[in-house]
Amino acid sequence: MTQDQEIICERRGAAGFVLLNRPKALNALSHGMVRELARALDAWENDPAVTRIVVTASGEKAFCAGGDIRALHDFGKAGRQDEMLAFWREEYILNARIKAYPKPYISLIDGIVMGGGVGISLHGSHRVAGERYLFAMPEVGIGFFPDVGATFALPRLPDAAGVYLALTGDRVGQGDALALGLATHAAASARMGELAEALTGTAPVDEILAAFAQPVAPGKLFAERQAMAAAFGAPTLAGILARLEAGAAAGEAFATKALATIRAKSPTSVAIVFEQMRRGASLDFAGAMALEFRIVSRIAHGQDFYEGVRAVVIDKDQAPVWQPASIEALDPAAVEAHFAPLGATELVLGRPA
Repeated sequence: MTQDQEIICERRGAAGFVLLNRPKALNALSHGMVRELARALDAWENDPAVTRIVVTASGEKAFCAGGDIRALHDFGKAGRQDEMLAFWREEYILNARIKAYPKPYISLIDGIVMGGGVGISLHGSHRVAGERYLFAMPEVGIGFFPDVGATFALPRLPDAAGVYLALTGDRVGQGDALALGLATHAAASARMGELAEALTGTAPVDEILAAFAQPVAPGKLFAERQAMAAAFGAPTLAGILARLEAGAAAGEAFATKALATIRAKSPTSVAIVFEQMRRGASLDFAGAMALEFRIVSRIAHGQDFYEGVRAVVIDKDQAPVWQPASIEALDPAAVEAHFAPLGATELVLGRPA
């Protein structure tokens, strides 16, 4: 094991053991990490000595804070969209691979999990949230959209919570994760190392996780479930905004905050994401991933993603200039164009020959 490896994939006992190893970058996924994890999963699938996959991360701050957005931004600004799309294509294929993986796939998540980190954990069979767990899909704030399988997963959360999380980028902790099904188990942060070691043994995965599980208090969204379901369950984006405006006018704190949050995000992203959530509710996983690749193929050639990354990641002035500047100014045809078929470049899932 060397300190400069971005990801370490090795067999430990009965486990195919994965360590995300970029703690200074909050374990953000690089193209090389995606490829190495895919290679390891292929090797372990038919290895009878490997009975489960265990995914962990270096450092205490983050499991994985997403993809390497700065690198993708720089490719696009240099006109190298083909390289951006090569990353997303392989990442999305990996997400689908994890979703269909035939062996238990356990992620030990104790820290920030966003974007690409969600893609390599949420679709596995077991997600263990530590006390430092912090989930978000904040992509609307950088002119992007919740991808890596969020099209499938978020519309299926109870109380329209997935639509809420996608449109606001709000962060939720361990209690909400367990209640919503983002996590399957909760465990103490102090015992995560012990749990990882236990999972390398041969005892059944569910037995081990049950032995380490701990009860958790309800999260912050628990008290807002009815308001969230009422507003974000509206059948149109205009309907959601109207319900939030009515709630804000009545002095409801939840509606006031949610409305202000959405209004500050990229209008184009907000409209794309609502339609993504609406369509995703009836798609299977393969269809959801194909839809995401259609969207990202257009965003890579757009404007708001580059402006959002500039404002949030590069200049950090937190003052993006969105085009157009409001949801009301959007051209519906421009939004719809993000969902159009790609023809020969469509994402096709399946194992390479």
